[in-house]
Amino acid sequence: MNKRLYLELENCIGCRSCLAACTQCGGHDERNRNYVYDVNPLVNTQTMPLMCLHCVNPACARSCPAQAIQIHETGAVLSALVEKCIGCQNCTIACPYGIPKFDTEQNLMYKCDLCIDRSKDGIPPMCASVCPTNTLQWLTDEEIERKQKQFNVKNDKWVTSIHLENETNVRVNLPGILQGITKLY
Repeated sequence: MNKRLYLELENCIGCRSCLAACTQCGGHDERNRNYVYDVNPLVNTQTMPLMCLHCVNPACARSCPAQAIQIHETGAVLSALVEKCIGCQNCTIACPYGIPKFDTEQNLMYKCDLCIDRSKDGIPPMCASVCPTNTLQWLTDEEIERKQKQFNVKNDKWVTSIHLENETNVRVNLPGILQGITKLY
């Protein structure tokens, strides 16, 4: 994978432009495949995007008895194939992040596929192409490494998903949170 989705969660302002863009991606049938979570709505306005982290060895695919969840050569974990999905919902239970959703009308699982029609050609996923605060970015590994050095955060604290599902193709950073730094927008 030449480029990866990179998330700087502390930048999220809850505008939800990523959600609107997601519905416009080819093949999504105007379905939103990402989410914006209100962290503590009774206390503050902090939000964060939630989306598939495209695990290298995804629990959703491992749990699928019909092999309906395929992994693209770029590392993107795709939604269930219509012709193979049997509607067992094992994938929705197996995902440690709670990302796959099940459409009971279509009897089919759907989730973020990194806008594979775009990202396979190096074009940013829709969510990253519209994010006004750079919460969602489409970067090379070298660009991500430069950001990591800028914040001087150890590698084991850089990717938050490392303890749940080992390696993921999406990188998530929390340097401001880990170092107690508050960003001003």
